[in-house]
Order: sequence, then C-alpha cells, then structure tokens
Amino acid sequence: MASSGTAAQLVVRADMERPLEVAFASGNAAVHSSRAPHKESDNEDAALWVPSGPGRGVVAVADGVGGQPGGASASERALACLERAVGSAPESEASLRAAILDGLEAANREIIAAGTGAATTLAAVELDGASMRPYHVGDAAILVVGQRGKLKLQTVSHSPVGYGVEAGLLNEREALHHEDRHLISNAVGVADMRIEVGSPLELAPRDTLLLATDGVLDNASVAEIADHIRCGPLLEAAERLAGACRRRMQGAGAGQPSKPDDLTFILFRRG
Repeated sequence: MASSGTAAQLVVRADMERPLEVAFASGNAAVHSSRAPHKESDNEDAALWVPSGPGRGVVAVADGVGGQPGGASASERALACLERAVGSAPESEASLRAAILDGLEAANREIIAAGTGAATTLAAVELDGASMRPYHVGDAAILVVGQRGKLKLQTVSHSPVGYGVEAGLLNEREALHHEDRHLISNAVGVADMRIEVGSPLELAPRDTLLLATDGVLDNASVAEIADHIRCGPLLEAAERLAGACRRRMQGAGAGQPSKPDDLTFILFRRG
C-alpha cells in the first residue's frame, strides 16, 4: 500500500496488519504500528510524519509509559505538540531544530500538567534533502544502516542498560537479556526531561534510516535489524522487520530475545 504523503499524519492507537509506504521529504518512508500479540487494550505507541516545505520534514515515533490510558495519551500528546510546532515553522527557516525543541518542550509541559503520572519516550529525525539530524528522549532508537549493513548511526538509549553498553560494561547480548532492560532514565513528561540532539549526517542514496520503539530493539539484535532493512524495496524491508519482531514476540529460540510489546517503526530512504 502506498500514499502520496503530502500531508502530515499522526498514527495513534493503531493495529496495522502490514506497513504503509508514503512519499515523504526527499524520498520514501515506510511506517508500521501494531499492538503487542494478544493485547486487548490500545497500542500505546504513536508515529508521525509532518512535511515542512519541499524536500523537508520530520518523522517521529513515541512509546507511552505508564499503562492505559495514560501511556497512549502521552505518546499521542507528545507527537501532536511536535506536529503543531513543525507545521507552523516558516519554510524560510534554515533548520527545524528550534521547532522540534519547542514542540518537545511544549509536550513535556502538557503531559506533566495532565497529572496522570504517564510519560513517553520519543525519537524524531529532521530531514532536509540528503541531510538528517536525530533527536531523542528515552530509549526510542534511531539507526542509519548502509546497503551492505554498515551501522553509520546508533543513538544511545537513556537507560541504565543503554549507558552500560555505551560504557563497555555490557555487551549487546547481555543487554538484550538484562533484567533491568525495561527501566528508563529520561522521558517526555518528567520535570528533568533532557533532549539529546545529534549532529547532522548526510544520508547516502542507499542508506536506510530507522526510528523504532523498544518493540523492535527488545526483539532483535542490531545486526539482525540491519540485515532486515539494509536492501531491497523499502516496503518489503519494513515487512521483513515487522514479521521478524512479531515472530520473536510469540516465542524465541534458545538464546534469542522475546518481549511481547507494542511495535512501531519508521524506515526512510532518499529518492
């Protein structure tokens, strides 16, 4: 399935059977969001794409924290604030950095003011022609993978386990099975929220950008993710990744991760 992608779209409480491909910014995006297997309540993840002039825009995913209904509301509120801020940014602005930061700060205030105790993790990417810039809060992840599987970018999760991996105290296998992997140390909706802003990176024509909630990262290694998304038509890559994560959630082999969870991601490639 494909869409023109000319307008902003916020995907909330979704249970998609297969990914959706849209024309966006300077290329194409494939979006998927579905509930955890056997889950009866709403999907607490959300996804967003919002254009801001020719060849430019923002893609984002969020994962609500705090259970139903607060988690779903927090992820939706955060991305709605981001959509408003980016959508109202003048096309003459050289960068969307200020709009993205304003949107996340507004989201933080609104979620705190709601008083439910819920919060959300969030990952967003500013796209402008061949350039991308990552922003994230919590353990929602951003990766860039080359056609041959080379990992060109991986954000560090704002979590005890994520920092342990970054410091070399844990390897990836240990991190995937760690009992504290579910803990986070940063979120949108807490008083001391911190927004990590990465450096701009130029995407090569065959690079694949991934934004993902922990439904992806808790059910596959980075090498496995790269192998699923690095080549082939974008929609097929998205279908491979979604299918692999769902199978893992329903049961893992020896030594493999398996964590039933809501599953949301966006893939992007330049045109």
